[in-house]
Amino acid sequence: MTDETTVVRNTKQRSAVSAALAEAEGFNSAQDLHAMLRDRGERVGLTTVYRTLQGLADAGEIDVMRPPGGEHLYRRCSQGHHHHLVCRSCGRAVEVEGPAVETWAEKVAGKHGYVDVSHTMEIFGTCPECAAKRS
Repeated sequence: MTDETTVVRNTKQRSAVSAALAEAEGFNSAQDLHAMLRDRGERVGLTTVYRTLQGLADAGEIDVMRPPGGEHLYRRCSQGHHHHLVCRSCGRAVEVEGPAVETWAEKVAGKHGYVDVSHTMEIFGTCPECAAKRS
């Protein structure tokens, strides 16, 4: 009998990727994290970084942002459900709550008979610092 849950081993490479995520500011691509690890002298392949990030995301340990037209970005976030307000210029992200979004999602899902609903939401704009630089 096989267990359908994914077992994530705590390897040296996984620990290195987790440490890089903990130190990184904002959302980062797998390639950015790989470069950070390489600059530190860590011997972790890009494929391993992608695989580790996917495992961490599946386990709910990190957030994944899928910006339009870009590659997936990753960030270690606080626990609990939240959304992100993201600057298009510098990538700075702020965690925000959205009770109205939660109510709306449940209402729409219920109207169509869906249960066990989940969602993600990112709001993109320009942060105050980047807006000030443009002026």
